[in-house]
Amino acid sequence: MNFQLARGCDRGLCHRGCDRSNKQLNTFDWLADIPGNTDTTDLVEVQFKNTRKGYYHNINNLDLKKGDIVAVEANPGHDIGVVTLTGRLVALQIKKANLRSADDIKRIYRIAKVVDMEKFQEAKSREHDTMIQSRQIAKDLGLQMKIGDVEYQGDCNKAIFYYIADERVDFRQLIKVLADTFHVRIEMKQIGARQEAGRIGGTGPCGRELCCATWMKNFVSVSTNAARFQDISLNPQKLAGMCAKLKCCLNYEVDDYVEASKKLPSKDIQLQTMDGDYYYFKADILAGLITYSTDKRLAANLETITAERAREIIEMNKRGEKPESLLTEDTAKAPQRPIDLLADADISRFDKAKKKKKKNRDNRHAQAPASENNAPAKEGNIGNQERREGGHRHDNHRRDHGQKRHHNGGGNNENRNQQNNNAGKE
Repeated sequence: MNFQLARGCDRGLCHRGCDRSNKQLNTFDWLADIPGNTDTTDLVEVQFKNTRKGYYHNINNLDLKKGDIVAVEANPGHDIGVVTLTGRLVALQIKKANLRSADDIKRIYRIAKVVDMEKFQEAKSREHDTMIQSRQIAKDLGLQMKIGDVEYQGDCNKAIFYYIADERVDFRQLIKVLADTFHVRIEMKQIGARQEAGRIGGTGPCGRELCCATWMKNFVSVSTNAARFQDISLNPQKLAGMCAKLKCCLNYEVDDYVEASKKLPSKDIQLQTMDGDYYYFKADILAGLITYSTDKRLAANLETITAERAREIIEMNKRGEKPESLLTEDTAKAPQRPIDLLADADISRFDKAKKKKKKNRDNRHAQAPASENNAPAKEGNIGNQERREGGHRHDNHRRDHGQKRHHNGGGNNENRNQQNNNAGKE
């Protein structure tokens, strides 16, 4: 057991009844804030490892709060535990614990000191190795038993061995061997599968911690009748808990189901109507609704009515009368008509889709980029096109200029020849 100080508290885990403890079987003290609660009785509830609890007298009038670590009387020596409840609620818890006599209520010595805690931590550190060795010893002795846990007393003078066995086991020789091996006083306690699950802990199929590991102390036998009353399928895999036994939660609501089922008519009664005979098929017990079928074994023409309507029809059948149907006139069903799957559908919807496809195809062709000859010039191609056009204009200019020079040059030669001829005649 790991003792840690809680934040925001003067000492211990917490002195408020509404705060949660980090221990199993924590009790909600809803009288913690009432003045004079602890003055009514000196009884105190102390919890030890896992699910073991004890009740003690606070004869020294110590100012004990929930979560205080105390040293209590043991046989022999003393033990270390944590206070889980004080005040008036302790007397009610003692009634639930079914203590045989007042001698079982011992006394509290003191609030644990540093020396006590050091001794306690030393005792707890030996538990795991002791459990492993004791299992091997029991195996060597050929005993049909399983040692599930070992708990050392706070002063290391005593060890409690929790074991599970299907049959009666003679462990006298085992006690002698364990006492010689570990040099402590030995106490053997037999537990069942439910107690083992509570000591180990775990999460149930509901997603919460196991009830036996959090708040349950007394285990009530669970039978399959609890599942039958609640109309639950008798599937062993679904009804079994972590301990491989029937779930304890099957007993939580069984009383309500028993009371509600008394308001329903018997399953064997047959309802007669003008439409035909109806047989019991299933029922929603808490809602008070019953479903009837026209076939005893199959779900055929199911009709769901209230328990009051079923009793009314039963009384009519006793008088020799038959209603037109199971349903009342207010809740009568409309006559079923054949369903037209294409009533609200447009047959030409596929043609429209084709037309839309064609339009989309034409739009894509119209918006597709043209070829280089027909496509409009982009910004990047405008400069190239202007350069090409400018080059063509420059070449044409040079070509025209050369033709003019050649034409002028030819005219000048003719003038020179004419002048030379004139000079020769002179």
